[in-house]
Amino acid sequence: MNIKLVLKLVGRVLLVEAAALVLPLAVALLYGEDPMPFLLTIAIMAACGFGLSALRAKRQFFTREGFIAVGLIWIITGLVGALPFLFSGTFASPIDCIFESCSGFTTTGASILTDIEAMPKGILFWRSFTHWLGGMGVLVLATAIVPSLGIRSHYLTQAETPGPVFSKLVPKQSQTSKILYSMYCALTGAEVICLKLAGMPLYDAFIHAFSSAGTGGFSNRNASVGAYNSLAIEMIITVFILLFSINFAVYFLILTRRWREALRSDELRFFGCVVAGTTLVISLANLGVYGGIWESLRYTVFQVASLISTTGFATADFVLWPQFSQLILILIMFCGACAGSTGGGMKCSRILLLFRVIRRGVRRIAHPRAVEVVKLDGKVVDDSTVHSILLFVGGYLLIIFAAALFISLDGGSFSVSFSAALPCGSNGRPVREVSGPTGNFAAFSPLSKGVMSLCMIIGRLEIFPILVLFSPSAWRRA
Repeated sequence: MNIKLVLKLVGRVLLVEAAALVLPLAVALLYGEDPMPFLLTIAIMAACGFGLSALRAKRQFFTREGFIAVGLIWIITGLVGALPFLFSGTFASPIDCIFESCSGFTTTGASILTDIEAMPKGILFWRSFTHWLGGMGVLVLATAIVPSLGIRSHYLTQAETPGPVFSKLVPKQSQTSKILYSMYCALTGAEVICLKLAGMPLYDAFIHAFSSAGTGGFSNRNASVGAYNSLAIEMIITVFILLFSINFAVYFLILTRRWREALRSDELRFFGCVVAGTTLVISLANLGVYGGIWESLRYTVFQVASLISTTGFATADFVLWPQFSQLILILIMFCGACAGSTGGGMKCSRILLLFRVIRRGVRRIAHPRAVEVVKLDGKVVDDSTVHSILLFVGGYLLIIFAAALFISLDGGSFSVSFSAALPCGSNGRPVREVSGPTGNFAAFSPLSKGVMSLCMIIGRLEIFPILVLFSPSAWRRA
């Protein structure tokens, strides 16, 4: 186990985060706010970053080191990202700061804030900017802009990038990271411009564009996007959170004029069908809540896009919708966005492959001698990938129920505990009970907040990097 090289990599990431804090620092200065929370955090990150980066280490780096590095870096990122919140004195306790930071970087969007609009603008800017940093991945950003350490960064992005199958856009991983972030920045900039043209203040446009890009859902308004009561703003955000929910490899295929290959994506078609189908069904189910089909469709399409992308913006209190509609929203949040996107959940490709594995199992029972294979995008999916998906699903469910068990120690009902654990594991918006769109997590105990913070990181990294990090065997010499 090459721990020195892992720590050296941690140092590089801390330097990148210190540089990222310059933006909220500038916002705080622009609005005449106290810059010390950001200056102190930058100083601490820079000192630790330079100290760790100076370590001399061998360049031996393999899958084990990659998974441990990713798990460790994301935990440290959640902790140091909480420092501006802590130094600002606007949060009730250190665990609240950590919860908000983990929720931001993992793009979960759960919050303990009760009066968001009373917060300093610099703090709110950092809060949403953590979504943007965590959406594509802090290590993907690091490999895109930090000089190479002479290691195989493929192992890092493989552990950090969500989805059952990892593939590089181009042979060099550093170039892949640059391409991904170029597309990411372009889409974010386009949304800022569209929101400004639709009448949203520039500061608000950046806040909501960062949250849309990372599919996180932090807003600077207590009523979220509903505060603007603007159909144009709602439609712009709907379009962009759906765009950010699509595998970025599809955009690369389009940019390289491989249109047919992009449109043949099984996952893309499945995602589109789920969005369209659930929007239609919930719109019809909500006719009793709203005056007509168009009003029902307006609020439904936004919430469906927000929940399946695990963004969490809200324009309606869907806790008041029929139980049937709420259950569908829970299911699509469980399903989540596409692999290789910034969205959370189990990912559409996994759900699609699970359906095909079940179909294969049924056919094998009916025809034992038949040769059945599972395909995705016309390619045969090997048994090891199918096995990893089944392991992920089992681990995913186990962790959510374990988190709900700890949260239940607060004395809440099963519905409250499960509705708090599920969005944290899925990195999505709470749908029911006290943690719905008009509620928050402030009432939970420090233990529950700590469990949920860890659950968010486990969900963002899709379980295995954190399990490897805490596995004693991973630290032993091979």
